[in-house]
Amino acid sequence: MKSICVFCGSSSGKGVKHLLAAQELGEIIVRKNLSLVYGGGNVGIMGELANTVLKYNGKVTGVIPENLVKREAALKEVTELVIVKSMHERKAKMSELSNGFIAMSGGIGTLEEFFEVWTWAQLGIHSKPIGILNTDDYYTKLMDFIHHSVEQEFLKKENLDMIIVDTDPENLINRMKVYKPSEVKKWIDEYEI
Repeated sequence: MKSICVFCGSSSGKGVKHLLAAQELGEIIVRKNLSLVYGGGNVGIMGELANTVLKYNGKVTGVIPENLVKREAALKEVTELVIVKSMHERKAKMSELSNGFIAMSGGIGTLEEFFEVWTWAQLGIHSKPIGILNTDDYYTKLMDFIHHSVEQEFLKKENLDMIIVDTDPENLINRMKVYKPSEVKKWIDEYEI
């Protein structure tokens, strides 16, 4: 794993815990000699993470749609700023540039990005590790719901096992580095269609 894509909020969230987590993750990314791929913004958790990686002389690639350059105040100081046409192109480019994904605290966009890369893994489009940094129990209720989906047989346990959840960013990255994807059988075989 050489580069990590981090999905996170353009908001700072409540209190300072989420910003502090972004600083800690940024330091660890540099210390582990990884490069950061992220949404390109200079605000909220996004900006805190990218600025921290830059502060410690790490490499940062921001990927941002042209219509969000002003709204999310694109961070011009990044190592590389890739301006794309659409959100779809943004996610595809972030995936192309990354060897793994981490979802930090964030809103609808962060959740959507996380669910899309998880769906891609479930469909066999990629086999990259997917992590959740569960700062201040932010994702605990979501994970409860996902476990409920497995119990209700809308998800397979193998799909759940694709997600690496941790409250410690260094543990999370260490676990992602040794992640071995398992083959997941699809719900319907080709001969059943």
